Amino acid sequence: MSILIAICFTSLFIVGYHYILYPLLLFILIRAKRILVKQPAPPAAAFTPPITLLVAAYNEEDFIGDKIRNTLAIQYPGELVQYIFITDGSTDRTNEIIKQYPQITLLYEPQRAGKTMAINRAMQFVRTPVVILSDANTMLNPDAATLLVSHFRMPDTGAVAGEKKVLNTTGGAESQGEGMYWKYESLLKKWDAELYSVMGAAGELIALRTSLYEALPADTILDDFMLSFHINMKGYKVAYEPAAYAQETASASLQEEYKRKTRIAAGGYQAISRLLPLLNPFKYPRITWQYVSHRVLRWTLVPWGLVIAWISNLLLLMLMKPGTTYYHFIYITGIIQLLFYAAAFAGYLLALRQIKVKYLYVPFYFVFMNIAVIAGSFKFYRKMQSATWERSKRSVAAG
Repeated sequence: MSILIAICFTSLFIVGYHYILYPLLLFILIRAKRILVKQPAPPAAAFTPPITLLVAAYNEEDFIGDKIRNTLAIQYPGELVQYIFITDGSTDRTNEIIKQYPQITLLYEPQRAGKTMAINRAMQFVRTPVVILSDANTMLNPDAATLLVSHFRMPDTGAVAGEKKVLNTTGGAESQGEGMYWKYESLLKKWDAELYSVMGAAGELIALRTSLYEALPADTILDDFMLSFHINMKGYKVAYEPAAYAQETASASLQEEYKRKTRIAAGGYQAISRLLPLLNPFKYPRITWQYVSHRVLRWTLVPWGLVIAWISNLLLLMLMKPGTTYYHFIYITGIIQLLFYAAAFAGYLLALRQIKVKYLYVPFYFVFMNIAVIAGSFKFYRKMQSATWERSKRSVAAG
């Protein structure tokens, strides 16, 4: 019985630490940092180094025209901007559309080797000190480049993560859930960056010093995640600029969102297996705690902790007698979990019918996301997730 109690308490603690205690500790630490540590002021002089806007696209004929117009409209001195689009393996009209714009350097090879290899190849053509990467199906705000580049005035900044905004075009659970998830992620990203560094930038929008780019293995699933942590391991921080954003529509359906989440989880497991030195606090004292608390736990212990906490709690309720030690605590946590998962199931049933009940989407998407992580872990260990995957279909923006 005592072992089962210990298992239940440990599982609940891991979940509670990741989702509640870690954000709370972050908040306390950054408040203390604001009081105790004087932040150096960035140089006042204007800072507009030459930049490259790099976009990797694969069969994006539906989005590429809008992406090109959006990219060319970025507010930055035109003579300082290099435009590179790489479309390796594309078989639709993507190349034909790009060729209509002579100011864009088009890189194309018929063989499809995946986004990571495409970026590796394209980086060989970058001739500027700063490169900004963005996805082909995302739209940037006009001053995104200026806002991102401004952070490189600080010599210890190696990369800058922008914001991801999810458009709710369908009103479905995939839009509601993904949007709420990114609001939570953005808050953590802001606090992580203020304490020291962003814990993994999203590939929708990231700027980096070209000299720090390190070619990634061809089978890398989460190139953006690996890229940002390689920069951390070189002694640089990844800053955060929430005012520079990449806007995209949500996944077209729950099935597409599930496919996307399982891929990300498989990539997370792969990344953790390749970033083992970051688990050593003596080698990376400034980043290990944040990395483990924010990323490692989310993809490893937390999803399984939810399952184990629920099962062990039910077993204890069946085995323990009222009035025994910890019974009231076990009873309360059991009721809370029961109500939460009941709300998640109700949210799932409503999602199937495209009925909006916002507060049921929160528990539903939470459970949905963690189930996808568990599925992604199996994909990784069974080597079922390729780096050259078929992207998830996104919903189409109105208008």
